[in-house]
Amino acid sequence: MASATPEPVALAILAKAPAAGAVKTRLTPALGADGAAALHARLIQRTVETACAAATGPVTLWVSPAPPNEYFTALASRFPIGLAAQPDGDLGVRMLAACQAATGPVLVIGTDCPALTLSHLHEAADALRAGSDVVVIPAEDGGYVLIGTRRPQPGLFAEMTWGVDTVMAETRRRVAQHGLRSRELPTSWDVDRPEDLARLRTTAFAHLLDELARTG
Repeated sequence: MASATPEPVALAILAKAPAAGAVKTRLTPALGADGAAALHARLIQRTVETACAAATGPVTLWVSPAPPNEYFTALASRFPIGLAAQPDGDLGVRMLAACQAATGPVLVIGTDCPALTLSHLHEAADALRAGSDVVVIPAEDGGYVLIGTRRPQPGLFAEMTWGVDTVMAETRRRVAQHGLRSRELPTSWDVDRPEDLARLRTTAFAHLLDELARTG
């Protein structure tokens, strides 16, 4: 007997357009504004490649500012992804919108985690298929690099203070408060500060960093 087709788990990627001076500003002293934007663009592409290769379900790139944008349009012509505009509001509003737009389970990710692999996405999707209400990959800085839900959970996103080192702890508290079944995968790391570049140099991004150093 043929095995059943796995339940689709959508992937929502939140991304800002790679405009110099508007993204990765904390990396500007090390890379310059153009270099930081170039790295941001490459991180977006790498995230899209990984999401599409994982093939857990449909992939949507939630972009800011709203399309059309030449960079995002080019990505959508190369990869089987949809484009959607991020709504106004804080990060919680934008992530909840991505969850509500999905017709079933969904994984929401950003573009700052070069360590995110196919295995991570498969394991997170399988956790939702197995009945977890929430799946999370914590970040070393106290936030998270992935959150997934079987159905929208407004209580996990509303009135949260974002960008601080207590986000993951507060998320755990809210998961318990709402009686949700959760699964946490091993902690990962993201690229946001100059000190993160040394670790990034141990990945496939080393060549890009060398290139930026030569042209910066």
